[in-house]
Amino acid sequence: MNALKPWHILVLLVVILLLFGAKRLPDLAKSVGESLKIFKSEMKDLTDDDKGTKAGDGTATTAKAGDGTTTTSSEPPAGDSTAPRA
Repeated sequence: MNALKPWHILVLLVVILLLFGAKRLPDLAKSVGESLKIFKSEMKDLTDDDKGTKAGDGTATTAKAGDGTTTTSSEPPAGDSTAPRA
């Protein structure tokens, strides 16, 4: 009874067309597609990082810079000292 019927989808598409207009729909679809592509690549990077951490001893940290390069360090980040302060 509460199932989504084909005419529900048709009405929804007509409302979206009226709200955004025919000129903006291709741009909207393109931006949604690009966002999904970025989301998928970030999720893949996270799962690859998890696999790498489980395979190693967990002491290495990997950081991805804004330019796409990746750096690896086995030292803790600055300010994360475990020594007690006086």
